[in-house]
Amino acid sequence: MTDAQVRYDADGVHAVLADLDRPCYIVGDGGRVGATNVPPVPGGGFTVLAAVAPQHPDRLGSAGFRRHHGVRYAYMTGAMAGGIACEELVIAAARAGHLASFGAAGLPEARIDTALERLENTLGTAGVPYACNLIHSPMAPAQERACVDACLRHRVRCVEASAFVQLTPDLVRYRLAGLHRDPGPSGVRAEHRVVAKVSRPETAELFLRPAPGELTAALVADGRVTAEQAELARTVPLADDITVEADSGGHTDRRPLAVLLPAVVRLRDRVAREHPATARVRVGAAGGIGTPEAVVAALALGAAYVVTGSVNQAATEAATSPAVKRLLAGAGLADCAMAPAADLFEQGVTVQVLARGTMFPGHAGRLYRLYRDHDSLAALPPMERRYLEQRVLRRPLDDVWRDTADYLATHHPEWRERAERDPKFRMAMVFRWYLAMASRWAVTGEAGREGDWQIWCGPAMGAFNAWTAGSALADPARRQVTAIAHHLLHGAAFHARVTQLRLAGVRLPAACAEYRLPAAPGGVRG
Repeated sequence: MTDAQVRYDADGVHAVLADLDRPCYIVGDGGRVGATNVPPVPGGGFTVLAAVAPQHPDRLGSAGFRRHHGVRYAYMTGAMAGGIACEELVIAAARAGHLASFGAAGLPEARIDTALERLENTLGTAGVPYACNLIHSPMAPAQERACVDACLRHRVRCVEASAFVQLTPDLVRYRLAGLHRDPGPSGVRAEHRVVAKVSRPETAELFLRPAPGELTAALVADGRVTAEQAELARTVPLADDITVEADSGGHTDRRPLAVLLPAVVRLRDRVAREHPATARVRVGAAGGIGTPEAVVAALALGAAYVVTGSVNQAATEAATSPAVKRLLAGAGLADCAMAPAADLFEQGVTVQVLARGTMFPGHAGRLYRLYRDHDSLAALPPMERRYLEQRVLRRPLDDVWRDTADYLATHHPEWRERAERDPKFRMAMVFRWYLAMASRWAVTGEAGREGDWQIWCGPAMGAFNAWTAGSALADPARRQVTAIAHHLLHGAAFHARVTQLRLAGVRLPAACAEYRLPAAPGGVRG
C-alpha cells in the first residue's frame, strides 16, 4: 500500500467507507489519520488503527430468515390495513428480494380473494415469496375465517398475524394445514409460515409455544385438520418469526424497542429450554424503523430482521391518495397523535395517526367521550348533537344510523339486532361509521373531507422525512417502495461500519460519517 492509496480528506474517507464490497482500514501515518480499502503491508510505514470487513446489505440480519423465507434481504414490508399495502406494493417489494405482506385487514372477502388470486398468478407461480396479513377479529370471527380460507385457496405460504391477544381456531388451522412429516432432522415440514406481530411478551409466548391441545383437538373433531397434523403440531412452535412492534402507526402500545425486543429474545430462549424447536424462532423489529440508524440499532439489539410500515404508506405504489402522500411527506417527529380505533371503539382502544393537516384525532376523541358519558344518541345534549351533525358527521344522525343499519343487516345481522335493543350499542355503531369512513376517505383522498382523513402513522415517518430532506427521496413522486428499502439497507450497512469503528475508538468527522442519499434534481446532497 502506498500513500496515494490512502484517503485523508472527508470525501475520500467517505468513499472508502461507502465501498461496501471491500474492507476498510483506518490507518495512522506520522500524525495523520486516513482510510483505505487496500490491506496495509507490514513495514510500510502505516499503523492500522481499526479495520472493518466488507458489509453487504444483503448480509444484514439473520441468514436463517433469508433462507427460510426465500428472500434476499432480512427486510419485510409490513401489511398496512385496508389494502394500503396493495398488490402493486407487494409485487414490487417481493421481486426486489423483500418479504412483503398484503394489507388484507378490513377488506371485504371478495377484494381479498381477487388480490390473492393476482398475487398467486404473478408471484406464487414464479416462486417469489410474499405474505398476507391475518388480523385478529374478535368482534367478527367470520372475517378471520374468510381470510384464512382465501389464503388456503390461493396457496399463500406465509401470513403476518397481527393484533392477536389470544389464539384462534382459524389461525391455528392455517398453521396446522401446512404440517407434514419430513425425513430431515426435525421430522416436520411446515409449509405454512407464520410471522406474528406482537407488542407484549405474554402474547409472544403464545406464538413461541406449540398450538394448544384443546384447539388442535377441536379442529380434528370438526374435520378441519388431520389427526397426524395435530400430532405434529405438538413439536413445532406456532410461529416461525416474532415481530416485536414498538412505536408504530395504527394499533400500537408505543413501547420502547430497546426494552421490548431484548425481553422477547430472552423469553424465546427460556421457552426453548422446554421446547427445543422454539430456539429456531427468529425475533424481528418493527415500529420506528425510518432511518438507517434505526435499522442498525434494531440489529444491534438482536433483531433478526426489520419491518417497515409508516414509510411505505408514502411509497408511490401504496394504495393511498397522492394528497395523503404529500401530507405524510411533510410530517415531523411530533406530528402524530392517538385516536379511538374503529374496530375496538367501545373498549377505548386507540391507534396512532397523523395529526398534522387533519382534525380527525380531535373529532374521534370527541366521539369517544360522548359515548363514554351518555347512554344513547337521544341523550346527547342538543349542542353536541348539532356539532356532530354539522362539523363531524356532516349528516343527520338518523341518516347515518339508517345507512349503518342497512350495512349491518347484510354483513352483521346479529349486530343490527343488538343495536335495535341496546341504544348505547347503536350509538357505538353510528360513531364507528365515522371512524371507518375516515380511513376510506384518506385512502381515496375524498375531496371536501380533508379535515377528517384518518391516516395511520408513527414517528418513523417524521424521522424518514428529516433524513431525506434535500435529497431525491424528499419528493413523494420518487419514493418507490424499492428505493426506500434500498437506501435504508445500504445506509444501514454504511452506518454499521461507522458504528464498528466508533466502538473501536475511531472518531470520524460528521462530513464523512453519514450515508449520502442521491441529490434532488438540480440540488446538491451533502
